[in-house]
Amino acid sequence: MTATFSDATVERLIRISKEKPLLPETFVPWHETIREEEQFMPESLISLQGHPLWETLSPVQQRELGRHEVVQVMYSYAWSEGLACLFFNRHLLTLSPESVEYRFLLRELIEEFRHQEMFSAVVTKLGGKPVAPGFWHRFFGKWSVKNMPADCVFMSVLAVELMTDVYGKHIRRDERVSNILRKVSELHNIEEGRHIFYTKLWLERFTANAGFIRRSWYSVTVLLNLYFMRTLYVKTEIFERIGVENPEHYARAATQNLKQKLGEHCLEDALEFVQSFNGFNWLTRPVWRWVMRVEI
Repeated sequence: MTATFSDATVERLIRISKEKPLLPETFVPWHETIREEEQFMPESLISLQGHPLWETLSPVQQRELGRHEVVQVMYSYAWSEGLACLFFNRHLLTLSPESVEYRFLLRELIEEFRHQEMFSAVVTKLGGKPVAPGFWHRFFGKWSVKNMPADCVFMSVLAVELMTDVYGKHIRRDERVSNILRKVSELHNIEEGRHIFYTKLWLERFTANAGFIRRSWYSVTVLLNLYFMRTLYVKTEIFERIGVENPEHYARAATQNLKQKLGEHCLEDALEFVQSFNGFNWLTRPVWRWVMRVEI
């Protein structure tokens, strides 16, 4: 970081991380039992809710769909944060150990690894069996964090963090959801808030004076990462597990339904960020409308 104000700001973030650590082992009430009347995820986030096929599911199937999908979401968080950590370690090799950027990334790595352990604990607590990413998800995920320029990878990391933060907001605000999942979302929101703030600060060096081509590229980078995450959530295997006939039909309907729901309820922070660097223009705006079903 070159600006004195930025250095002081990041030093404050480092101090907060050290002085006020949030440990999943004590912050989350893992000992609690999830009661039958409690939900695993707000119905508004369940892929099929709101679609006519939702009413063909029994109450048990609806609740089970929520359980399987929140497991899938938490696993996807852990997997994407693992990719981010792969990049952070690569980026650390380009920095001097006494720099504020180096020291903050070390703190972020510590917190991200704790988050991955926490999400793994959620999967275990819910008796989940997440569906692993497919070949192309793994290929593009690993290739990008190993080979893309640092500004593009930071942009990718931020896009995922903004989307997961909105998901977490919906979870922790719904009192019908298990307290365990709400506390997991609360912890993640607090620490990811620092990561998001830092990443935005870091990216200002690139977005502040970016021209049309670079702003368009950043906009598409955010878009592709949101699409990347969305395609990890709905899986045919999940509908097979809850016992519906023709699970492929249900999965296709859920995919389209989730696209609409995310466009309406979960992308506001990402859209605001893209707008902050004038990333919407005659070239990118139609693509956003087509891929993410958002009104811009």
